[in-house]
Amino acid sequence: MTRLAEGLDGKPMDSPPRIYSCDDHLDMAAVPPRLWEARLPRSLVERGPRVVDRDGQSVWVCEDRVLGRSGGSRLLAKFSAIGRAGIEDDGFRAGTPELRLQDMDRDRLWASVIYGPLAIGLPIADPELQTACYAAWNDWAVEEFNAIAPDRLSVLAFLPGHAPEAAAKELQRAAKRGHRGAVIDVFDIDVADPAWDTLWAAAADVGLPISFHLKDGTWSRQLSYRVGKWQSAAFASVLPLQLDEPLAIMMFSGALERHPGLKLVLAEAGIGWLPYFIGRMDLEWRSLRDKLDFATTLAPSELFRRQVLVTFEEEALGARLIPLVGADSCMWASDYPHTDSTFPNSTHAIEEALGSLCEEDRRKITSTNCARLYGFV
Repeated sequence: MTRLAEGLDGKPMDSPPRIYSCDDHLDMAAVPPRLWEARLPRSLVERGPRVVDRDGQSVWVCEDRVLGRSGGSRLLAKFSAIGRAGIEDDGFRAGTPELRLQDMDRDRLWASVIYGPLAIGLPIADPELQTACYAAWNDWAVEEFNAIAPDRLSVLAFLPGHAPEAAAKELQRAAKRGHRGAVIDVFDIDVADPAWDTLWAAAADVGLPISFHLKDGTWSRQLSYRVGKWQSAAFASVLPLQLDEPLAIMMFSGALERHPGLKLVLAEAGIGWLPYFIGRMDLEWRSLRDKLDFATTLAPSELFRRQVLVTFEEEALGARLIPLVGADSCMWASDYPHTDSTFPNSTHAIEEALGSLCEEDRRKITSTNCARLYGFV
């Protein structure tokens, strides 16, 4: 009898593929309240993130600034995908790995790549405190969260942004600890500065992808996400375009070409704007490359295909646009537990968005691209 070909996960190719979500979240409200108090040096605890009572509410504070609520609220429950699914949540469900696995099983997802609260805003001004807080987070993620199911859970490491050397050092340490990837706040660093080659070289050396994730706020700072207000819809509509400038800089500064082993993830950027943008970058490269002080040898579209991956959730035109971007460069995500999440109906959402694509491309986008990138196999 002929043996069926196997996929990346070792299962026969004609069996349903495992689904990997490459961009989920663990927000500050769901973080265990004593995470940093238990892990920071005693001299830094009073300035580091901790939960205190303010006017009868449990809130996170750091360097005497209020960062947000700890635990749940009626408003959060209303907009959370968990609450929408009718599941009881005290606010900490997404931060409890055993319960998170239950929700992944409910949504028929095998693995989840998770962006913690640092990815979308944990501003710490003091370099020493920043480095210590991010290291404490990275250790907790490996030891207490990912360790519950290391083949299914991957909270990404977060890198300090106050100095390239500090980021590279923490990346190397995180790789040794078993992290599968890392994220840095691209809005807090100058990616055009060649000094950041230190980090890009380290990422290529250790083989971990670096993520740029969307963040609260727009370049103009005229919009912000205001729960329950019209601004939230306007903000969410333009948010994916936040990553156009960092992508253009990484292309035209030569950072990607200088470090061919670097894999860059544009997290939650969506797909719709990319066919135009990649074409536009190629046009400017062809028109100006012999007139500039520096130009890459390869066209931006070639560098994109070689080194960049983008994550998306629901894309109405996804099946028509993905071939223009390339299925090898796209990864599906559920965005659990955010308002836009496909949870608990992810398989239906995938079919709606990708059903007209060939099976090979669907498998790449929902399974093998993520599995290969993050070393799940």
